[in-house]
Amino acid sequence: MSIGNRVLKRQRQVNASVVEAFAALPVAVVSDSMSRVFAGGSDLRPMHRDGSMAGVALTVRTRPGDNLMLHKAIDMAEPGDVIVCDAGGDTTNALMGELMLAYAVKKGVVGFVLNGAIRDLDGFRETNLPTFAAGVTHRGPYKNGPGEINTAISLNGMVIEPGDLIIGDSDGMLCVPYDDADAVLKAAQAKQAAEEKQMAAIHAGENDRSWVDAALKSTGFEFA
Repeated sequence: MSIGNRVLKRQRQVNASVVEAFAALPVAVVSDSMSRVFAGGSDLRPMHRDGSMAGVALTVRTRPGDNLMLHKAIDMAEPGDVIVCDAGGDTTNALMGELMLAYAVKKGVVGFVLNGAIRDLDGFRETNLPTFAAGVTHRGPYKNGPGEINTAISLNGMVIEPGDLIIGDSDGMLCVPYDDADAVLKAAQAKQAAEEKQMAAIHAGENDRSWVDAALKSTGFEFA
């Protein structure tokens, strides 16, 4: 197999218990627990109606406007997979529409991340399978290749390896690397608990805001 024309098997993946634990956490909380420096880009917006996503990355690389490898990825998909496709961010031609979406649902795919466009937007909203994409267009795709499946890809600087954890909600999507999943989960659960405690304090009128003036003073601000 040559570079640019490879279909590989996934060698590892986050386990189901990890996926389930992350599914209960807001993406923003997980992002904060990863130092707020990882993101697939704000252009990847939800195309479904509502709801969150958590699953195992099945990665695809394809040239802009071509979905041959995306078709093959759906054929290969296992229940619980999130298909993540790097198509260069081009939105001239759609990568998939409602027919491919229906087939993916039958295969047990739990979400899509497409650095490209979709079409049949109403079908995506009605089906409500979590789908994040860079745009919408009526122009359909080509099916010529080349491309790769289950190799490392990058979405706007965020590297995704096959088997990584992919999460998403109305704020956007995020990849949690396989090797870091346990540590990030522990940190995110602790942060979520702290935020729930803070929310309770706000509702009780007991929220401590002294940190604001302390932060201003530490940066040299003076108060009249």
